[in-house]
Amino acid sequence: MQTELRKTLTQSLVSVAAFCAVLFAFSRVDWLNAFGLKETVVEDKLGELWWSLYSSDAAFVDDSLRVVEVDSLLDELCRANGIGRSSVSLHLVESEEVNAFACPGNHLVVNTALLDSCRSEAELSGVMAHELAHLTQGHVMQKLVKEVGLSALVAMTSGGGAEALGELARVLSSTAYDRSLESEADALAVRYLLAAGIDPNGLADFLLRLSGEEDLPALAEWVSTHPASAERARRIRRLAEEGR
Repeated sequence: MQTELRKTLTQSLVSVAAFCAVLFAFSRVDWLNAFGLKETVVEDKLGELWWSLYSSDAAFVDDSLRVVEVDSLLDELCRANGIGRSSVSLHLVESEEVNAFACPGNHLVVNTALLDSCRSEAELSGVMAHELAHLTQGHVMQKLVKEVGLSALVAMTSGGGAEALGELARVLSSTAYDRSLESEADALAVRYLLAAGIDPNGLADFLLRLSGEEDLPALAEWVSTHPASAERARRIRRLAEEGR
């Protein structure tokens, strides 16, 4: 009897261990890349759906001079780093939220409140370099898979409905990237800026100043979705010094 009990218990423990091992193995797989979704029709379709939803409500800047000024900074970053400028769609939006964010389909949104909060071209270029890094490294889709789920994203491309698209827009504009993606985007932003001959300390200055100014509109949305500002600013300064 005891032998049978021990045998049953052993088999149960082996089954549990096997299940945990499989679960752990599945958790280590980058499913987004495994299925090739980062550069496929799924992201393109999500970009189209998001743009259709967002553009119907956004108030775009019609000051051509201001658009050209921001566009020229992005041009410089792309040209210096071998990034196809035509692959990135820049949108300037009238908004009181101090924010800029990257979206599927290589859309980059910059709010006017962010422009007004930047004290130099180096600061604005730093923010755009950071968001550009999120785009080039596929962070947008990684963020969406983590927050929304791969099956939900695929469902959206097949007619997920207005509620699902609203959730997509919310995640894109208000949910923070995880620490590893932020660190990668910061490091790459420093490289982008140095290659373009722009001082990366502008990005560090921007982070430090906004993190300490609580009276800014919308409590500085960009900083709230890109946390640990002081720590990141110190790392950016160090990387800038090492990269010179």
